[in-house]
Amino acid sequence: MLDIIPALLLVTGTVFLVLLIVLNKTLYKPLLEFIDNRNNSINRDLSNAGKNASDVVAYYRDAEAIISEAKMEAVKIREAAINEAKEKAHRKIEQKKSEIEAQNVIFLEELEAQKVEFKNSLLAQMPLFKESVIAKLAYM
Repeated sequence: MLDIIPALLLVTGTVFLVLLIVLNKTLYKPLLEFIDNRNNSINRDLSNAGKNASDVVAYYRDAEAIISEAKMEAVKIREAAINEAKEKAHRKIEQKKSEIEAQNVIFLEELEAQKVEFKNSLLAQMPLFKESVIAKLAYM
């Protein structure tokens, strides 16, 4: 039934081994080399991505620090502007107060002068008033 022919077995074994050697050299080694290169490339890209992620975190921290410094500087500038405006307003108020006080002093001096003038005028007309009062009392 089944006859084993040693020559055919030997030829088949030889063809099989030659086929393995040829396939190994032409297909398997380049395929394995390509897969190894691809795995190395993927690992390198993953490590670069992790490095980039840490760089992004560092840049984010730097950006946050810059923003916080800018906010603090803006607050200082705003406070300085407010203080300067308050000081300027205070100086204007003091200047107006001194102007008003000077005007008040001048007004009081004029009022005092008018008072003295009116008093002198009344004293000058006093004899006329006396005569008028005496005339009216005599008439009654």
